[in-house]
Amino acid sequence: ERGTGDVKLLKHKENGKIRLLMRREKTLKVCANHYITSDMVLSPNVGSDRSWVWNVAADLVEDEAERQLLAIRFGNAENATKFKEAFEEARETNKSLASGANPAQEESEDEESEDEDKEDDKEDAEASKDAEESKEEEKKD
Repeated sequence: ERGTGDVKLLKHKENGKIRLLMRREKTLKVCANHYITSDMVLSPNVGSDRSWVWNVAADLVEDEAERQLLAIRFGNAENATKFKEAFEEARETNKSLASGANPAQEESEDEESEDEDKEDDKEDAEASKDAEESKEEEKKD
């Protein structure tokens, strides 16, 4: 377990590539940092409708590239679905950048992606809060 916290999809200002970044909630230490590549596929985690798993060829945590199987769980199915949509869109964007797509088309997609990233950040913050509340409720039981 790496911890709980906010997940962000960040777009590089110069090359337009999108990466996933996650920081631990209390320490803000990076616990996931990798580009989203065309070979990454989100799969349901043990049949749950609010968690996903995917393979990463090189996750850069503490400046060391390691092959990892990553999992993410959200407070509800709606946020999990929104994450999957944003992840898949980022994968397609990075795939088109790698194949040399039209830059004018990328700029319009960039503006849409930035708006979605802001929405995702808010949703991830809510999902993290929901997860923390669930943990606190479990501790009380």
